Amino acid sequence: MMRNLNLEQVSALANRFDIEGTVTDISPFGSGHINDTYRVLTDGGRTDGYLLQRINHHVFKDVPAVMDNMQLVIRHLKEKYKQVGGGDEYVEKKVLTLIPTREGAPYLVDVAGNFWRMLVLLADTRSYDIVETPQQAREGGQAFGQFQRLLSDLNVGLIHEVLPDFHHIGKRLGKLNEAIASDSANRVGRVSAELDAIKHRERRMHTILDLATSGRLPVRITHNDTKFNNVLLDRQDKAQCVIDLDTVMPGYVAYDFGDAIRTIINKAAEDEADLDRVTLNIPLFRAYASGYFEEAHHFLTQDEVDSLIEGVMLLPYMQAVRFLTDFLEGDHYYKVHHADHNLQRTRAQLALVAQLENHEAELREIIDHVVGQYRSAT
Repeated sequence: MMRNLNLEQVSALANRFDIEGTVTDISPFGSGHINDTYRVLTDGGRTDGYLLQRINHHVFKDVPAVMDNMQLVIRHLKEKYKQVGGGDEYVEKKVLTLIPTREGAPYLVDVAGNFWRMLVLLADTRSYDIVETPQQAREGGQAFGQFQRLLSDLNVGLIHEVLPDFHHIGKRLGKLNEAIASDSANRVGRVSAELDAIKHRERRMHTILDLATSGRLPVRITHNDTKFNNVLLDRQDKAQCVIDLDTVMPGYVAYDFGDAIRTIINKAAEDEADLDRVTLNIPLFRAYASGYFEEAHHFLTQDEVDSLIEGVMLLPYMQAVRFLTDFLEGDHYYKVHHADHNLQRTRAQLALVAQLENHEAELREIIDHVVGQYRSAT
């Protein structure tokens, strides 16, 4: 929710961007955990409006670097879509568009030190927190595969690491251990079963880092937050645009693949309280893999393909570690709706890891079969 600002103040902020007309309405938008996002309607020609976002500078401590990355990636993607014959209307649908301030800056800082940006709201699109059909899953795979492919020739050295060690499981476990030691919220005594489950799997979860350290995995430009609701679909459930570019950084493709599967394969919500409902939808996994490899098989190395299953196991495990750390520290990172929300999230993610382990052989076979099909056809 918007804090310490009334509608008049927010409208004044929105009007500082180079929008068409003046603000007529502002309302909360989306279900993100980190930033505050609002839909802005105006009396100008763009009837669907804009998105005004307050960037959480407590999470993203170097907002200028975040915005540098965002501008560079948007510019590169737009050029790629133009090269395949896309006109302005097509390109605007496929890639986010930043609206500068009236002074031409990509963002503004208010008197309280908050960072704000404005984006065009993409009309006639939808996103899903839970994937409902194989069609949607396949489109999501294509979207993130295409995102990686189109950025594969952009110099990764130009991209800032805006969240250092974001997917470094060793550092995440280190932070969890610090939270256990300090027990600042007096909650450690309640989570012994969760801590045992995390410790039991710890060794395997270093596999991607071990492969990277040995030089077998190339560093790519990756999204790093490939929840399915970060793909906008059109009315026909066709992928239109990858959104939420704050976390674009140098990384490994297994992280993106694993995080997408984390949200696609689970039949339940990320914070499901009834753990019996946390089961796998294998057809959705197969559909996502098919869409992903259709776009990504051209540039992935075999070591990267082999690492994807490790990402599938790692990302829900890492998310459990992150949720549990935040729970032990008193819930200062993720927005929560009740006192045990982060613990509930932790348990759901650990249940998902267990399900993935039980079906690992089947998932490996699907990956090998699908990538083999595309590579044999080229």
